Amino acid sequence: MRFLVDAEQRAFSASLDAMLTAADTPAVIRDWSRGDHARGRALWTRVAEAGVFALAVPEAHEGLGLRPVELTLAFVELGRHAVPGPLVETVAAATLLAGLDDQGPAKRWLPALASGEAAATLARGPYALDADMADLRLTLSPPVSGPAAVTPTELRLAPPPGAPLPSLDPARRLFPADPRHGELLATDPGSLTPALLLARLTTAAQALGVGLALLDRTVSYVRQRTQFGTLIGSFQAVKHRLADAEVALEFARPLLLGAALTMAPEDVAAAKVTACEAAYTTARTALQLHGAIGYTAEYDLSLWLTKARALRTAWGSPDECRAAVLSGGRLC
Repeated sequence: MRFLVDAEQRAFSASLDAMLTAADTPAVIRDWSRGDHARGRALWTRVAEAGVFALAVPEAHEGLGLRPVELTLAFVELGRHAVPGPLVETVAAATLLAGLDDQGPAKRWLPALASGEAAATLARGPYALDADMADLRLTLSPPVSGPAAVTPTELRLAPPPGAPLPSLDPARRLFPADPRHGELLATDPGSLTPALLLARLTTAAQALGVGLALLDRTVSYVRQRTQFGTLIGSFQAVKHRLADAEVALEFARPLLLGAALTMAPEDVAAAKVTACEAAYTTARTALQLHGAIGYTAEYDLSLWLTKARALRTAWGSPDECRAAVLSGGRLC
């Protein structure tokens, strides 16, 4: 099946691309990695003004209504430019709040999330992403596995974070999260599944954007680097590696758009594993073709390499997503 975006959607993606290109995101990422969020929050506001977060907020709370396709297109561009911050977590938290029976938290937070005045992080496990800059910190108690009765999932407001933990991607700052502490907002929230699906979908979109950026940067590099007096881009083996990476990324694109249309758990899981594996494969190819310079933190390529690896397991590892596909969509 062929999925085509319309002219308005293409213009939306192009406007985001132009805005982020002018934003010097590598400098923003490096500041963010050091815990300096000033330029990152300014960029966050501009992303919000473009309407990205409003795409996950109902119209009743000053949003545009949930639009998974447009969110997917936006997150491809956010990944292409490696924009830091709890982007996925903010749209997932907005979806979760919008579905609560008690609309008090929704009235309080959703307009601020849509406008960019507030950012949110949502932890489903022991780590919370960028909890030091998030205005709203939510935790979900993990389900208990096994034959015994499953403990109800609890949604809580998390207390202020402690010290950051080591992270594979320095721009993804992790903080310890304890789902047993904090104000209880809901037990077994009915909007949990849509929020987790949206988190998985937007992570996949982000990964696709990261992979596309890595491919573009590597193609440009092999057209300049010489070995034995010849551009390495002319070597057949190099062409094959880049062609394999492009095929993998382009194969992921229709799966991603199809999942955004259906929002079926098995479709979202398939898109997640395909996009993230394609981005990870492209990252390995980019590193090999760049050589030793690709390992250096000072070289911008590293900002995308580490993100491709981190997104691969965020909101569902490859094994979890494959299991979800095989089980007919059961969220793991």
